[in-house]
Amino acid sequence: MDRVQTMSIFVTVAEEAGFAPAARRLALSPPSITRAVSQLEARLGARLLHRTTRSVRLTETGERYLVDCRRILTEIEEADRHAAGIHAAPKGMVTISASALFGRMHVTPVLLDLLDQHPGISITTLFVDRTVHLMDEGVDVAVRIAELPDSSFSAVRVGAMRRVVCASPEYLAQHGLPERPRDLINHQTINSSHMAFGGEWTFQSGNKKFGVKPNSRLTVSNADTAIAAAVAGRGIARVLSYMIAPQLKSGTLQVMLEDYELPAAPVHVLHKEAGQTSARVRAVVDYLVERLRKEPVLTV
Repeated sequence: MDRVQTMSIFVTVAEEAGFAPAARRLALSPPSITRAVSQLEARLGARLLHRTTRSVRLTETGERYLVDCRRILTEIEEADRHAAGIHAAPKGMVTISASALFGRMHVTPVLLDLLDQHPGISITTLFVDRTVHLMDEGVDVAVRIAELPDSSFSAVRVGAMRRVVCASPEYLAQHGLPERPRDLINHQTINSSHMAFGGEWTFQSGNKKFGVKPNSRLTVSNADTAIAAAVAGRGIARVLSYMIAPQLKSGTLQVMLEDYELPAAPVHVLHKEAGQTSARVRAVVDYLVERLRKEPVLTV
């Protein structure tokens, strides 16, 4: 049994969470499936699966190896299609990363439409509030809201996002409207750990940047919580503009200190493939770029 076939068997066992269902899916005997995985582990010198009488689950090494196997098998399939002259037909798995809230609000609707447009493509999402390493984590395409460092990745800018300070009209009626950033020291503020390093809020006046460190009684780890607290009148929050578009439309939040905002953060769609991009990745990138450029929240 060659290495590619062994990888395919391991991926199937992991996806089916068992040797018997993997055997049925591949139309092979259960002993041959078990033997192939055992030989693979022996060759690697590492345990890939935890086996019990009731379940089969991946080890930590197995989880990493599964990502690599899926990528390799997809690339082999792509190479076969290219050699057969059907490279233009997008087909295969594409893994996409974005921040949790932006992924849920704006990327997911695009991906659902993309699945209708390209029936040969399958999508896996990784929506998390941290920087995802495309190569290490098997991610094909990412949507990033930030300045990008120089890298070998291909990136297409689709818009920009303001960093805004906001509060509910009820809070401002009770406590007054801050006119300058330093006025925040005398207000109740909601600090979001992913938006302010060390609790300091950065602003800009002209070409000069400066920091203000409000006394926050509430520090949260995600934007959803900060927005909910601000709507409830518990203080002033700082978020990205897209996050509060519904609240601004309904009037439950309003923006202030606009003259002191930092330059808008660029939004890019990037992918890791160098040279000739595969049809599946190109289809996803092109569709994301086209749709996201039409999003009102990405214009400033």
